[in-house]
Amino acid sequence: MKPINRTFTAFALATALGLGGGLAAAPAQAGGSLSVELNPRNADEERAMRIGLGIYALVQGANQRANVEQRGNGNAAAIGQRGHGNYGAVHQEGDGHDASLRQSGNNNAYGIFQFGEGASGHATQRGNGGTGMLIQYGWK
Repeated sequence: MKPINRTFTAFALATALGLGGGLAAAPAQAGGSLSVELNPRNADEERAMRIGLGIYALVQGANQRANVEQRGNGNAAAIGQRGHGNYGAVHQEGDGHDASLRQSGNNNAYGIFQFGEGASGHATQRGNGGTGMLIQYGWK
C-alpha cells in the first residue's frame, strides 16, 4: 500500500470512528421538522403564487390584509405589517406551532403553513412586490 493511500485510509477510519463515537454518545432526538420555502423565479410563478394566496384568503373568508387560522392547542402566531397592499397569512394545524411574519414595504404577499406538531417558522419581507410561502411539518 502506498503511503498516501495508507494516510487516507487512517484518516477515513479515524473520522468514521470519531463520528460514530459521537453519534453513539448523543441522546436520541424524537422530534424534528421539515420546511420548504417557495419563492417565485419569474413573473408567471409570482402571479400563480399570489393567485393561490388570494384563493386561500377567499376560502378562509379573510377580507383583511392579515389572516391567522389556528386549529389545535398551544399555537402562537404574529403578523406585523408596515406599508400598503401587503397580505400575510399564517395557517396552523396541530399543536405547539410558532410562527411570525414581518412585512415592510408595499404589495408583498406571504403565507406560512404549519402542520403536525412543534414547527417553528419566521419570515421577513422588505421592499416592494415580494411573494413567498413557507410550508412546514413538525413532529415530536
